[in-house]
Amino acid sequence: MPEHESLFRPLFQGKLVRLAAPREEDAAIFAEWSSDDQYGRMLDDDPIRPQSPANFGHFSGGGSDPYFHVRTLMEDKLIGFVVLFNLKWASQSAEMAIGIGDATYRGKGCGSEALALLLNYAFSELNLYRVGLSVMAYNQPAIRAYERAGFMLEGTRRGMVLREGRRHDLLLYGILHEEWLGRQQG
Repeated sequence: MPEHESLFRPLFQGKLVRLAAPREEDAAIFAEWSSDDQYGRMLDDDPIRPQSPANFGHFSGGGSDPYFHVRTLMEDKLIGFVVLFNLKWASQSAEMAIGIGDATYRGKGCGSEALALLLNYAFSELNLYRVGLSVMAYNQPAIRAYERAGFMLEGTRRGMVLREGRRHDLLLYGILHEEWLGRQQG
């Protein structure tokens, strides 16, 4: 292999976005996104409310979970986040979450690329065997992205989410190392 070629593929950078460490100034942007009720309702099943920048104090980088901010390559603009949490090292498993807070970047492949980077990190760098997630059944754009990435539906928590007087299912998805690896080679 020529000296100038890397032994490894880029871990934190794709063609559209990169995974970056949080910056203190990012808290104000996350606070802005918290006022977007559509974003909040797609992201989480907890009650939503606008937050102040002080509520995003975890941006100091002191947490133990692999937590990244998603930034565009061209403008170095913060557009979202990805995180692995509930890591179970003995079982080599984790859960993940992703959010593209900047609405102008939704549906443009940035979230899918950030998801692919996070899965590569989870399986290649952390040597995890399984990554799972939960998603509200009404979040069809996210479900399509997860399924394109290779996640498989593992279960349904029926009627788990109540929004505006209507009950919605919470879907449980997962991907195993060999499933992810097969998609990389195929």
